[in-house]
Amino acid sequence: MPFGFESMPVRGALIHLSRTWRRMLRDHDYDPLITETLGHAAAATGLIAQSLKFDGAITLQIQGSGILRMLVMQCTSELDLRGMASAAPGGAAMEFADLVEKGHCAVTVDSGDRPYQGIVDIDDTSLAASLEHYFLRSVQLPSHMALVANAEVAGGLLLQQVPGQPIEDDDWNRLHLLAKTLAIRDFDGDAGIRLIGNLFAEDDVRVYTPRAANFRCRCSRQKTEDVLKMLGETESRETLAEQGRIEVICEYCGRQRNFDAVDVERLFIENVVQGPDSVQ
Repeated sequence: MPFGFESMPVRGALIHLSRTWRRMLRDHDYDPLITETLGHAAAATGLIAQSLKFDGAITLQIQGSGILRMLVMQCTSELDLRGMASAAPGGAAMEFADLVEKGHCAVTVDSGDRPYQGIVDIDDTSLAASLEHYFLRSVQLPSHMALVANAEVAGGLLLQQVPGQPIEDDDWNRLHLLAKTLAIRDFDGDAGIRLIGNLFAEDDVRVYTPRAANFRCRCSRQKTEDVLKMLGETESRETLAEQGRIEVICEYCGRQRNFDAVDVERLFIENVVQGPDSVQ
């Protein structure tokens, strides 16, 4: 739900993910801190995608040497979301800093031409703080971001200064303090205009038409076959001989695809084209 302030050169957006977020978690068993961090990433990526005028996809990726080895969240310009996280076996983190030790965050915007990527070190305090640094350093756009998540809901708020239009420091700092009050309880029920009105009760805010965000995985049998081709015929046939079939599971949506001897034989015959197969 995008919005703007009548008396200040600030634009904002609120995101509330429930059904989409629960579908993203359905085939995974993350511990609570990784679940929260992945939810923050889902909300943040959706907020960033809606703030840009582009046709393509934005990918947020976290890598580090902490317990969280990798996190990938992708959102298209149509607000179709998918994401996953990978953790070190047997590890457990109590704080965000331990989870993302020596990590960095990359934001890639791919609109079909030349992708743009910005990279920032992870701020030990939160993903929101890390992304504020990204906006300031990579995009030169002062921003405030607040993110919340648990196993049921993921939400967030993004405030950005309108480029080229100055704002009083007192006003900008006040909005920052208001954004920091965002809590998971604010997303009970239908959080939207009511929540924006409560947060910014002293301001005249214009709310624009909301857009729906949905879980949608872009995996397909064709893309899975392309991965097997990259692995090569020898390795594919060896795996088939050992296991009787090749099983490939999408880490985003949990879709399982199996390849038997006939499939592998066909796979490495030239000029064979397979039709599309996608999951929603």
